[in-house]
Amino acid sequence: MEKRIKEFAKTIDMKDKSKGWQKGWQSKCRSLSLIRFADDFVVLHEDITVVQRCREIISEWLDDMGLKLKPSKTRLAHTLVQHEQEKPGFNFLGFNIRQFPQGKHQSGKNARGTILGFKTIITPSKERLKIRDKQIASIINDHKSAQQITLIGNLNPVIKGWSNYYSTVVSKKAYSRLDYLMYLKLKTWSKRRHPKKNGGWVSNKYWQTIGGNNWVFATRQNGTNPMRLRSHAATPIVRHVKVKGEASPYDGNLIYWSSRMGTHPEVATRVATLLKKQKGKCTHCGLFFRESDVLEIDHIIPKSKKGKDGYNNLQILHRHCHDVKTAEDGSVGCTYDKRQIIEEPDEVKVSRPVLKTSDTCENIA
Repeated sequence: MEKRIKEFAKTIDMKDKSKGWQKGWQSKCRSLSLIRFADDFVVLHEDITVVQRCREIISEWLDDMGLKLKPSKTRLAHTLVQHEQEKPGFNFLGFNIRQFPQGKHQSGKNARGTILGFKTIITPSKERLKIRDKQIASIINDHKSAQQITLIGNLNPVIKGWSNYYSTVVSKKAYSRLDYLMYLKLKTWSKRRHPKKNGGWVSNKYWQTIGGNNWVFATRQNGTNPMRLRSHAATPIVRHVKVKGEASPYDGNLIYWSSRMGTHPEVATRVATLLKKQKGKCTHCGLFFRESDVLEIDHIIPKSKKGKDGYNNLQILHRHCHDVKTAEDGSVGCTYDKRQIIEEPDEVKVSRPVLKTSDTCENIA
């Protein structure tokens, strides 16, 4: 299906050959996008006639397999304005994608910095929020007679998974709304357990103040950490960064994927964590690491000067930057250790001694 759409994209605007059609075709081809996940897909393009033609092509392609597009699940809509009877925006994989008109100070910009006059906002869809609310209500109702610690143990994994799924989009308002609705259900749950007690007694029993946060649904455990209920709003919002080009976790680019994900099966956990923390940059020279660079872990405050061995005191540097930084530190006790072979790219693979200081730097190929 994607192949058929790409073939169609190459035919767009070919009639303007005398007016430089090739440049226009490349622009139109790039702007035609088909995003697919399992059997759900969406086609995006600035021209509605192109989208309509894509629908026809996909319908013809499905006919060969005896399949059809379901009318009730197929929409033709605009992301900014109302199209016929369809409201602006669309839902995809539980997200609502819509654009809103904005002034020049709040407007989004394209890759060339041109003001677009609108901003794209992606939020959890209303349908998914309703399903989510019912799911929480179902869990609480199923634990009417259970202890508080059991209820928290069943709610926390569900809250964590759902919140992480929507943590890359505009979700704070939805998170706060869900937390409020969950509080009302927990309030009803707690009052049902103690019908003869007043509201103040019930609140003091099930809600605590932890770390300056009031109304935390948590257990009372003297001498140990209480088990507390996670909140949706406590999940940090971190915007998704698109993967560069055709990059893949299996392409062998350890630097890129370790910096992006903070983990990689072929890279030590501490190295991958530091690469993500530094966003793939050397903290000494400020340049991005390349796959061919030789890297070393450095103690910001040398251990010879009572520096700690925790993440807050560790950084990854280029080998030459590490040498410069060590010289600037004036670390005492610098000695040459036994010779080691450092694996480097084939074109620069050499065997040479490694200068080790008292802060026990680690060498990374």
